[in-house]
Amino acid sequence: MTAKEYGTKRWPKEIRLKKAEKALEVDFDDGRSFRFPAEFLRVESPSAEVQGHTPDQKTTIAGRRHVGIMELAPVGHYAVRISFDDLHDTGIFSWAYLYELGLRQDELWQTYLLNLTKKGLSRDP
Repeated sequence: MTAKEYGTKRWPKEIRLKKAEKALEVDFDDGRSFRFPAEFLRVESPSAEVQGHTPDQKTTIAGRRHVGIMELAPVGHYAVRISFDDLHDTGIFSWAYLYELGLRQDELWQTYLLNLTKKGLSRDP
């Protein structure tokens, strides 16, 4: 498969796992850099458990304020699997998905917080 088939337009130049800070930093080849809190990546995991199989099936994951990242594992040349310390590790974060998350981080985070409030849920465990 080619990069085009994976939907990859931007490639990471550097990926830094900041375990103590519970964050992932990604620098892309177009000069954009994103810093992702582990909690954000966990609640936006591309796994079926979080996203469902259709957009209306997306789950609001609560209680992940203190989640951390244990490990990153490459998946081919197109993605990374993130293992979180709550033992969630089924999401494969493609470069395209990480780039989209970076561009939409503020919007997605605000939507997440709103959904928690609407459902009477909390970021705290």
